[in-house]
Amino acid sequence: MTNKLRPGPLVLVVMDGIGYREAEEGNGFKNAYTPHFDFLWKHCPHLLLKAHGTAVGLPSDDDMGNSEVGHNAIGAGRVYAQGARLVNEALKSGRLFQGKGWRTIVEFCKAHGGALHFIGLLSDGNVHSHIDHLKKMIEHAAFYEGIHKIRVHILLDGRDVGETSALDYVVPFEDFLADLQRRAGGDYKIASGGGRMVITMDRYEANWNMVALGWKTHVAGEGRGFHSAQEAIETYRREIPGVIDQDLPPFVVVDGEGKPVGPIQDGDSVVFFNFRGDRAIEISRAFEEKDFTKFERRPYPKVMYAGMMEYDGDLHIPKLYLVEPPHIELTMGELLCQRGVRQMAIAETQKFGHVTYFWNGNRSGMFDEHLETYIEVPSDIVPFEQRPWMKAAEVTDRLLEEIRGGRHDFIRVNYANGDMVGHTGIYQAALIAGTTVDLCLGRIIPVIEEVNGILIVTADHGNLEEMYELDKKTGKVKYDSSGKPKAKTAHTLNPVPFIIYDPYGIKHGKTIRFNPELKGAGLTNIAATCFKLLGFDPPDFYDPSLILDFE
Repeated sequence: MTNKLRPGPLVLVVMDGIGYREAEEGNGFKNAYTPHFDFLWKHCPHLLLKAHGTAVGLPSDDDMGNSEVGHNAIGAGRVYAQGARLVNEALKSGRLFQGKGWRTIVEFCKAHGGALHFIGLLSDGNVHSHIDHLKKMIEHAAFYEGIHKIRVHILLDGRDVGETSALDYVVPFEDFLADLQRRAGGDYKIASGGGRMVITMDRYEANWNMVALGWKTHVAGEGRGFHSAQEAIETYRREIPGVIDQDLPPFVVVDGEGKPVGPIQDGDSVVFFNFRGDRAIEISRAFEEKDFTKFERRPYPKVMYAGMMEYDGDLHIPKLYLVEPPHIELTMGELLCQRGVRQMAIAETQKFGHVTYFWNGNRSGMFDEHLETYIEVPSDIVPFEQRPWMKAAEVTDRLLEEIRGGRHDFIRVNYANGDMVGHTGIYQAALIAGTTVDLCLGRIIPVIEEVNGILIVTADHGNLEEMYELDKKTGKVKYDSSGKPKAKTAHTLNPVPFIIYDPYGIKHGKTIRFNPELKGAGLTNIAATCFKLLGFDPPDFYDPSLILDFE
């Protein structure tokens, strides 16, 4: 590397799962003891970056960011399709039907003579799912895979689409299945259903009874029987004046003898076709976890289960999914190797893949073994709320050793505490996690000053800063019947901090200036910024740098 503008390295700290939120109630980072972060925020150039929704390639700004798309975005330097857009592309190109997830589902079903089941939100709202995705998969299974028995378990929307629009989807869909049955000669039916706020689609572990009722409906085939989904909806609307789709009770479709047409049984395959993760995680856990204790799964058939996507990349839920991560090329790591930049990535096990695999565009291995060093600090195998400090101290020990060693030009480090402890919903642990990350910043700052390097502090998405459920309309914390705040374990829609500390520049009267014309900046702008801080012109196809010329 010949363009280096500072004696020491550029060190990028990712405070995983620590977003920015002004409100204090339930804020596990703001209410933690964070004097070092506060010092940087007060005295250094800083701004807020979008880390969710369209800024990281998700279908809408109602979609939370996550560690996978966050690290993809930082490493790639531009937005790649995620969620609905990614599913659209996978279906159009045929990749979905060639992938491991689909092939495993189909082969298991055929080998055991079982039915293929689809569960998900039946609408074109495109927030959690899209009916067109479902129809394309069913048609492919019928015509190209020779699957003769397909059952669909529909969750009625009424939130992302009109609140009483269910029949606008159900009636044409029942016609679609009937026509497919005539053309392909198979047995294709809706088997069960219910409102999305009544069964199956719980989130944040707010009400596991919803999932238990969904299990009883979809898997056991137990519940009030109707001869069609249309009959069920029309009947409930007559019986419950003013009811909207999301609140419709569950139903089971039965045959002429009153038997359910589609309970899930041994040898069947199941696809949960929602692409958004928050309301897909719990039902996925119910199908996959061997030591599941949230409710009694009766029956618990031996099936092959897959989600449309990997809904939780930290916990790898589900294990099998249909749409692979985006195909990302020419990432920051690859292009910096081409320029001779010596790079290091370090994290504990929980996030090691994020600063390597996901950072490099879902690519295993190194681009150049002579220029790259990857260091994994083994994580403890204990619940995170019991040791919220995790391995942050050990990661920092090794990080400081490598900074002082002078062997690297660019170092990226991930502190997993904010995300992994944030997911526990334990507020006391969250405060400790936030303080832990700040203690590590306090150790890094003087070493950056010692070697005349540059420090960037940022995050990949929010989590720790919003540990309680908030009312969407008022923004106030929700409380349960006992008066306690409702715990939140999911990611957030909040922006993340971005700070640059350049002690060498400060000593020599040099000022870092953010680009005032850059509006709506997000994680993808970080890559070009790093190029400038390392003395290189960023590639034209990257999203613009956050800073103006740097010297």
